[in-house]
Order: sequence, then C-alpha cells, then structure tokens
Amino acid sequence: MNAFERIYTVVRQIPRGRVATYGQIALLAGNPRWARAVGYALHANPDPVRIPCHRVVNRTGGLSPSFAFGGAQAQRALLEEEGVAFSAQGAVDLQRCRWEDGA
Repeated sequence: MNAFERIYTVVRQIPRGRVATYGQIALLAGNPRWARAVGYALHANPDPVRIPCHRVVNRTGGLSPSFAFGGAQAQRALLEEEGVAFSAQGAVDLQRCRWEDGA
C-alpha cells in the first residue's frame, strides 16, 4: 500500500462531527513526518464522498485556504453541517471536536 492509500485509510475512519490534524493522520498512517504528504494526498482526493478530507485541519484547528473542494468556507460549511464547533477566531474547537481514536 502506498503512502496516499495509507493516508486515505486513516481519513476514512474519522467519524462525522470530529476532526483530525495533518500530523495526527501522518502518525496514524505510519510516518509522523508525512504531515505535508497528508496535505498533498487530500488535495488529490479521488473520492471525497468516501474519503472525508474536510475533516482534516491544521494543528491549531485552522482550515485549509486551498481546500480542494471549494476553499475554507466550503470546508467550514461541511464541518458545521456535522456539528463541529468553532472558536470566535474561526478555528475548530479541538478540545471538543478532535478525534481521539488512535491519537
């Protein structure tokens, strides 16, 4: 299994209403130095319905300005639809919404 496939396998496990960080996905995919590779993989996501890349945020809960499927506003809308909480500054509330399985 190549790196992207390993990343997609982990991302598929993030439940609705939860998020994971790029670094967390990298670690769970087998290499803690793959955070940047996670970003590349998600940008090339071949199946956004089954690989919920909108559930991956940066280490401070920030959204991706270049979210592959419509920008940060589209990512935020998808997350809000799932019940993900945001701070007044616009970041995901990682204390409440971070996926803890495997973390």
